[in-house]
Parts: sequence; structure tokens; C-alpha cells
Amino acid sequence: MTPTTAAGKTVGLGTSAIGGLYEDLGDAAARATLEAAWAAGTRYFDTAPHYGAGVAERRLGAFLRDKPRAEFTVSSKVGRLLRSGEDGLVRVRDYWADGVYTSLAESLDRTGLDRFDTLFIHDPDDFWETAVGAAYPALARLRDEGAVRRIGVGMNEPKMPARFVAETDLDCVLIAGRYTLLDRSAADELLPLCETRGVDVIAGGVFNSGVLADPGPDARFDYLPVAPDVRAAVEALAAACARHGVALPAAALQFPLRHKAVTALVIGARTPAEVEQNAAHLTTAIPDALWSEIDALTVIR
Repeated sequence: MTPTTAAGKTVGLGTSAIGGLYEDLGDAAARATLEAAWAAGTRYFDTAPHYGAGVAERRLGAFLRDKPRAEFTVSSKVGRLLRSGEDGLVRVRDYWADGVYTSLAESLDRTGLDRFDTLFIHDPDDFWETAVGAAYPALARLRDEGAVRRIGVGMNEPKMPARFVAETDLDCVLIAGRYTLLDRSAADELLPLCETRGVDVIAGGVFNSGVLADPGPDARFDYLPVAPDVRAAVEALAAACARHGVALPAAALQFPLRHKAVTALVIGARTPAEVEQNAAHLTTAIPDALWSEIDALTVIR
């Protein structure tokens, strides 16, 4: 994993995996992954209270504690507060202004950081009115006061982020899994609108929950088992890549970086080996002929 691509676009580490997504991960294993990413040059890290119910924020903060603050940037998210429940911490949706301020304070406490560089409103799918009417003004106030440098929205679907871009003054959008080899729905409205309005797009979820990294029998697409139509599309993509001697994950990583609106890429990794594999895939030369084949293939969305 490199800090920037050949095109000068930022590459960051997403921390859902080190928060225990899909399977538990110990503190030592998570730290080893973070160490590998840092050694590879990664200086942008994306996290959230949602990832492991605070585990990812805690582990990331512990790792960054002895790193010079000027050398890295961190984004986190608001919209889910962590509260005690019968079986431990539970996530409580809260897009009101007080919830935003509370979420920020608690995330700073978990990480031990003095500030976040970017804050996203996290997955407000069913909470548009509160998110735009309360969470957004609260974030804008924090930006005006200098408590955070950039504000945005982070979601898994493109329609509401496009509405945010059209109706508010965001700096950036984190769109997960919607501008990939399999799902290009963000290209219909969101990416052109961001390009027109000068809003940075951070592409996440480029492996669509793993199927584009390892399309084996246990693969997932959008967090669920892979359906037959998805598997057929993946097989067609893999065959095209094989004809040109390119690994499917390399094409998956580099695909979103081709769009002008995309200024950064966030890649999840669970192990140091995955960090190293991603770094190699990002430097793989991909011929224009392969991109032409990929662009012509039928995708899921």
C-alpha cells in the first residue's frame, strides 16, 4: 500500500477489518497490520465508532499515539453512539446536533487523538431530515470553528450522497462499493456532480466485501453470500484479466482511480500480507486493452 498512486491520488487504510469485521482479530494482530501499512507509506486512516463497536478506533489510536501528529490524517464518523446493552456495547443511531458533538468527543476519547481531520455523517439512509437538518449544520459549525478541517457523508448507496452534494457544502464524500468493477452506480449522478462542484470522492469497498479480492466459495458480495449472477459477472471479469496477465484484485483496486472525481482510495486489510498484496496490485501495469474489455462487460449495477 502506497501513500499515493502514480496519478498522485491518496491511498488510505480502512479499519473495519482491524475492528473485527467477519472474524475476531486480536490487538497484536491488528497492530501488526497497522505497522505494515505505516511501513508501506500509508498516512491516511479511516475509522468509525461502528467498526467493532469502538474497537477499531481504540486500536488505531493506540497505534498512532507515538507517531508525529503532523505526519498522518484520520477520518472518523458520526451518527452512531455506543451505549451499554445487555450483551455489551450497542450502536444507537443519533443524527441530532448533540449526538454529533457527543460522538466526536467520545471518538476523540477512544483514540486519544487531539482532532480528526475529516468527519463523515455515517449511513443516514433512513434519517435524511435529521442528517441534513441537524448533523450537517453541526459538522459545518465544527468546520467553521476549526475543530475539523473537512466534512462529508459516508454511505453505501449513491443517491443520498448526491443529494447532500447538491444541497449542502460538503468537502468530500466516501462512497463504499458503488464505484467498482461490479457496481458502477455512483457514476450515474454522484461522481459527475462531485466533479462539477469540486467535492472530493473517496472510494471504499472496492472489493465489494471481498468477492473481487478472492472469489472463492466463501466469498461475500455486499456482506452477503455471492448470488449466481454476481458470480457469473466476477468470472467474466476474472477471465478478461487473465487474458491480459493481470490479477483481478489489481484491476479492482485501480478501477476507481481512473475517474477524475475520485481523489482517494480507502482499502481494508486484515493482515500484513494483505497490505503487501494491495501495494503490489496498485503498482501493476494494466493495459488499456483490458480496461476497454472491462468497460464493455455487463455489471450488476
